[in-house]
Amino acid sequence: MKITILTLFPEMFAPLYGSVIGRAVKAGKLDIEVVNIRDFSENKHGKCDDYPFGGGAGMVMMPQPIGSAFNAVDPERRAHRIYLSPKGETFRQDKAFGLLSYGHLILLCGHYEGVDQRVIDLFIDEEISIGDYVLTGGELPAMVVCDCIARYVDGVISPASLTDETFGENGLEYPQYTRPAVYGGLEVPEVLLSGNHSEIDKWRREQSRKLTAKLRPDLTGGGK
Repeated sequence: MKITILTLFPEMFAPLYGSVIGRAVKAGKLDIEVVNIRDFSENKHGKCDDYPFGGGAGMVMMPQPIGSAFNAVDPERRAHRIYLSPKGETFRQDKAFGLLSYGHLILLCGHYEGVDQRVIDLFIDEEISIGDYVLTGGELPAMVVCDCIARYVDGVISPASLTDETFGENGLEYPQYTRPAVYGGLEVPEVLLSGNHSEIDKWRREQSRKLTAKLRPDLTGGGK
């Protein structure tokens, strides 16, 4: 899978090339391309924003640099194009699974007061939000979406590590423990030390159910 990110601040994406995702990129399992929108500005100073028509606070990203960037990275319009926006559909685990069906995703990061509406009308397939709050730009949401999707690309993470995850089956993951067996006066549940895998699986399912009911009853139809 290829993920192209259009941004005014490409330096913000250095963390994507670390840890698991970075190793996947180096191994050729995943292609992450970060493109500087400023490189496509026709203004000699690389200007990409201007005052909004009708007045108001802040600046708006101009359509020309963004449109030219889209045309350069996806001239035949084969990629699925996403604008990271607080007005978009809330990003959830099942959405990540759905986006895996596309061979090429393009994530547009807005900034300032957002992008000219004509960019959305002409170039964007859908808008996605990572939550009901407003950030200074779309870079952090783009990293969240990219990281979440990348984990499920074949070869990025061992399949065994993806089982029983939080939200995997509309529930929260059970508690995890490691050495030492006693820490701070608290002991690891005895069943996890028993070697009885049937009982361990039973315990984990029950803990998952309890945690979901307590912390996220909305996932089971219980509401808040």
